[in-house]
Formats: sequence, C-alpha cells, structure tokens
Amino acid sequence: MSERTEPKPSAPILEVRGLRKAFDRVPVLRDISFSVEKGNVITVIGPSGSGKSTLLRCASFLESANDGDILYDGEYALKSGVYAQKKDLNRFRTLFGMVFQNFNLFPHYSVMRNICEPPILRGCEKEAAEERAVTLLKKMGLEGKEKAYPCQLSGGQQQRVAIARALALEPEILYFDEPTSALDPELTGEVLKVIRQLAEDHMTMVVVTHEMSFAHAVSHRVVFMDGGYIMEEGTPSEIFDNPREERTKRFLSNYRK
Repeated sequence: MSERTEPKPSAPILEVRGLRKAFDRVPVLRDISFSVEKGNVITVIGPSGSGKSTLLRCASFLESANDGDILYDGEYALKSGVYAQKKDLNRFRTLFGMVFQNFNLFPHYSVMRNICEPPILRGCEKEAAEERAVTLLKKMGLEGKEKAYPCQLSGGQQQRVAIARALALEPEILYFDEPTSALDPELTGEVLKVIRQLAEDHMTMVVVTHEMSFAHAVSHRVVFMDGGYIMEEGTPSEIFDNPREERTKRFLSNYRK
C-alpha cells in the first residue's frame, strides 16, 4: 500500500496540548502535544514504557492527567489540568471507542450481547442494536458467531468482536491500545486486516502498535515516543525513511519494510 494521502484540512477531532501525567511523582507523560484530523490514522510507536498506552488512557479518561488540555471537536474536556463537568465528560465519551490489547469482552455474555449491550445501555432500541451487530459481524468476517461465547473463539476472533463492539457505538474516533500484542503472528494478520479496512473506510483512529510495517502502510502520521516525550512526529516516509532524531534511528534500526 502506498503512503496515504491526507484528507483536506478540517478542525481537529482531537487536540492534546501540554499533557502531563505522573504516577507516584514519576513522570510518565511530559508535555505531550498532537492533534488528530477527521479521517486520519495516527500510529503511536516507541519502546515499552515510553508512555504510549498512558497517553491513550488519558485521552479516553481512563486515567486522570495532571496538567494540560484535551479538546474534542474544539471543546475542552480538560483545560489546564481541570476536567469538564461530569455531564460534559459523558458527552465526550460518546465520541470515541476503545479497543484493548486483552479484548476485555464479558466472558459470560454471548458475542451478540457483548456487542449490543453498550448501545442498548445508551438508549438504543434492542432490535436496532442487533441489526447493527449482525452487519458488523459480517464486516469482521464473523457471521454465524452471534451465539458463541468468548471462550469458544480464537484470540483474533475475540479481538474482532471487541472492534465490532467499539464500532457499535458509532464513535467518531477509535483508539487501539496495542491490539495485536496478545496474538500470535497468524492471528495478528487477521486483526490488522480489519484495521486496514477501517482505514480504507476513512475511520479516524489512533493506534498504539509495535507493528512497524502496519504503521508504515496505514498511517497518515506517525508519533514516536520515548521516555514520556514525543521525540518525533511526521509522515510515514519522514519517520521510517528519513528520521531526524538519533533515538528514532536507533529504535528503527532493525526495521525493514
């Protein structure tokens, strides 16, 4: 796949400015700033412990940032370290979906219920939720799995159910936290194929990944993190073919397209 062409500029769906986070006074995110345009795919790469997953967890309010700004569609969810009111945060939560590395499916729910439960809890009619679930399962290549339980599925199938569950809420942006790290190479390919298709469908995504070939192929922009900092950000060609920073060069030294 050739490098992706960025859509025409629009207001960022997500803006992060000067984000900081520490655990027990140990800095994990240090002055992080970036933005995501509608329809773009941003991949976040870097060594383990660089703050990539914490960045996603702060953007999705699963962790509380210590300072900085987070804006969705130009509105402040976090301003100078102070969060918006609960009703506003709940509204912002409807804008994104999260796919975790360990699937996080409900083991005692069927595939159908795993997908339908979140939209039903948000007020969607059961029939409409089930109709959308069937459509999404077909898109994921999981027709006929509606009555199965997570324990009856492979890891790749479980992750595709998790993606369908996130899409069932019709989010504006999808976050993926190392979606293939718990999978073997064959099952990794299944999941990456689905994410590639979402990219072709212009789904806005931020993907934390260790899959360099995938990041090179699907990204509009690549963010390289290390030590809680964004060390470098650019197009796939800039980051993979002509990195500026020595730390980026060392990290990518074993990567071959």
